[in-house]
Amino acid sequence: MSKGDFKLQFDRARDFIEKSLEDLCSRPVALVPPRLMDSMAYSLRAGGKRLRPVLCIKAGEVFGLEREKTVPLALALEMIHTASLIHDDLPAMDDDTLRRGKPTNHVLFGDALAILAGDALMAWAFEHPLSVLPGMGLPSDRICRSMHVLANALGPEGICGGQVLDIDPQSMDDSPDFPWKVTRQKTAVLLRASILSGAVLAGADGDSLEALGAFGDHLGSAFQIVDDILDVTSTAEELGKTPGKDESQNKRTFVAAYGLQKARELAARESRLASEALEGVRGDTAFFSDLSDYLCERTK
Repeated sequence: MSKGDFKLQFDRARDFIEKSLEDLCSRPVALVPPRLMDSMAYSLRAGGKRLRPVLCIKAGEVFGLEREKTVPLALALEMIHTASLIHDDLPAMDDDTLRRGKPTNHVLFGDALAILAGDALMAWAFEHPLSVLPGMGLPSDRICRSMHVLANALGPEGICGGQVLDIDPQSMDDSPDFPWKVTRQKTAVLLRASILSGAVLAGADGDSLEALGAFGDHLGSAFQIVDDILDVTSTAEELGKTPGKDESQNKRTFVAAYGLQKARELAARESRLASEALEGVRGDTAFFSDLSDYLCERTK
């Protein structure tokens, strides 16, 4: 697949997600206080790559499931990701005031409402697909298994546990393995879940799911290593968030553990391993292979 073809596919998938998100945010929701909905919608509408929902619908397409049937899961993944960012930016966590080039949620709505908006988005991430998917003619066991993938990625073995490793001094250590531990739980776990949930819903075979899981793990590692590199080499205008935060908070990033040049080599290695993992998938995975290259070459 040429770079132009990949970019066209990615942009079309992202545009589909953007429209679906806007439709969802624009619907009147009974009993939800307007300020809470404003806070939730503000962060959902803040833009970004929409990487996780794109991964979900493209994984479903590999196994013949149209995106209209994976979109409830895809939106749920964006809700979970957005909720994690709202909470991550809070003064009690990373204390950040800029996200995706805009003021963070708590800066506009206050800490309490930001916390509640994040909580509400996590709940909505389960309520929405579970209210929509059963009416789409999909096997109930696939729906249950795909939702379990999301729950596992969000919980104590997933991004909640990863956040503890990232911010809790008593959970940190100085070993070179520590950044890998954080990345597996905080970053890779949701990328892996994005791919697997779509594939599970589409009825992918066991060997393909195992290969896609490995792809997600390596893709997530490459993504985080590049993120750590950009944190020390880019400006706020380029990133859309405050650069240098990891270093100022003495976090054990890949750059801190290995140095800038070695981190670049590790990112390239993880990207290559991600592409190699796709060989075990029974389906057309050209988009995912090109995505791995694209994420390693990104500048924000």
